[in-house]
Amino acid sequence: MEFQSTVEKQGFTLHRQPKGLQDLFRQPVLAAPIRSYIQPNEIYHGDARSLLPRVEPNSVALSVWSPPYFVGKEYEAGLSFDDWKALISETIRLHFQVLKPGGFLVVNISDILCFKDPSLPRIQAEVLNCRKVAVTKEDIIAVLSKKPNAKRHELAKILNCSEQTIDRRLNGNNVRGGKYSAQTRIRIVGGLVEEWALSAGLIPYDRRVWVKDAAWENSKWFSLSYRAVDEFEYLYFFWKPGPLKIDRTRLTQAEWRDWGSRGVWTFPSVRANDDHEAKFPLELPMRTIRLLTEPGEIVLDSFSGSGTTALAAIKTKRSFIGIELLESYVSLSKQKISQALTQEELFVS
Repeated sequence: MEFQSTVEKQGFTLHRQPKGLQDLFRQPVLAAPIRSYIQPNEIYHGDARSLLPRVEPNSVALSVWSPPYFVGKEYEAGLSFDDWKALISETIRLHFQVLKPGGFLVVNISDILCFKDPSLPRIQAEVLNCRKVAVTKEDIIAVLSKKPNAKRHELAKILNCSEQTIDRRLNGNNVRGGKYSAQTRIRIVGGLVEEWALSAGLIPYDRRVWVKDAAWENSKWFSLSYRAVDEFEYLYFFWKPGPLKIDRTRLTQAEWRDWGSRGVWTFPSVRANDDHEAKFPLELPMRTIRLLTEPGEIVLDSFSGSGTTALAAIKTKRSFIGIELLESYVSLSKQKISQALTQEELFVS
């Protein structure tokens, strides 16, 4: 059987596993008659839900990615909340097939801070002693008519305001809501992700918090409500049942002490999203890759964006597979990978 030949290469004996796991491992593979799989060390253009079935079953040691957060980014245009849930849940479901037994899925995500809820009462908060920002949506649109490709940080600099103000005016992301617009609330995402992973057969293994810095590049802003400034995100670790190798030699003793065995990771976010709206720092995939995989193993990113996970894989001598919906970002990531390969030799298994 195809599954048997795949796992034999990993030293994994199917018949020694619990009966229920044997059936669970076989079922997704038998349901996928694909015989021509996409190859590692490439960024593929398309929807993860279409391309994940083309990844060789039981081949990926780690999948680490940051999906759309449903916060009004350009690449989320036209995406309803139901669409968003369907995208993330189906992407997670498809991971049981591609992860090797004992492999991991790590999802970097944040709660939705400005979830519009029409059922909430429209009560305008009385905010005392705060400076009102005169910039309007019309002001921003006027600048965009002259500079249609201007990024959020560029608009903020031109209009002498914060990126937060730009986002609020353009996308309606006002954490307070009001009398004339739907009130907003926090939407806790962790429970949804856990439910989707469990339904896929993946086990919640760990969760960590990434402490970054204020989310707006050119302003040390503070909240105008009782809600906290958003300075952290979550990393949810999901394990595909199977042989689990814990090797402390992957990190130095100091690294194990400082972050390998710590639930809180602290490192800066990307300060200039100049070529992608929502890049995560190289340190994030680097840590997960070094912690959970061996050199030569395959690392997957289902929402590869500007290719940061692929770059981290190259630097750590792992193979990579990237999937990205927007063709412009595929081109961007390929350029970055090409530049990286002039400095580092790509490991080919």
